[in-house]
Amino acid sequence: MSGAFYFRQFLAGRDFAASDVLARQMLNFAYAIGDRDAGVAVLVDPAYAPDELVDVVAADGLEVVGAVATHYHPDHVGGDMMGHQLAGVAELAARDLAIHVQRDEVPWVSRVTGLSPDALRAHEPGDVVTVGDVLITLVHTPGHTPGSQCLLVDGRLVSGDTLFISGCGRTDLPGSDPLEMYRSLHERLAVVDDGVVLYPGHLYAPEPFAPLGHVRATNPVLAPTSAAQWLNLFGP
Repeated sequence: MSGAFYFRQFLAGRDFAASDVLARQMLNFAYAIGDRDAGVAVLVDPAYAPDELVDVVAADGLEVVGAVATHYHPDHVGGDMMGHQLAGVAELAARDLAIHVQRDEVPWVSRVTGLSPDALRAHEPGDVVTVGDVLITLVHTPGHTPGSQCLLVDGRLVSGDTLFISGCGRTDLPGSDPLEMYRSLHERLAVVDDGVVLYPGHLYAPEPFAPLGHVRATNPVLAPTSAAQWLNLFGP
């Protein structure tokens, strides 16, 4: 990387949490976004081994000052998952770091992580998280969960489990809403330019990222032209 903008993609089970069998199975991505000149960064979806991510970013010369959760599922924020207790945002909150979530996700993140709602920074759609001089726009994209959000920053869209290179997040889980997922994919994200690069929440395709224009041309969940058609094909 060159310039002040700092961006790294980490694959759980490989780039961090390498000894965690569940991390290797789940293929989660975590991210770090920051400002090199200011020396600060935030982590995105830092489950499994958040302290390792803090150390990696520190080795790059930046201090982690917060975290952003795309949604409440334990493989993204920590908590109990199938009997496995995952580290995550609770460990970062214990460091007095800000934990940013969409307001609709607050009770869900609180329930999963054990954090008090007061320990979470609740955001409205379109809010901006500032990291040094880097501006991260929070795009509320409900469907997979009530408060799912994508992060739009410097020509990149960090999409969590809202949109993958091929496919999208499940809509048959607690808090899911298939119609809202359709609206997020086809309406709320429609304003994002084709040249923006999509960085998903899991490695579910051969490539770890891709231009949104390519995703729109090849991803089957973006092919339907109406809500009824989408629900018929991809609804639970």
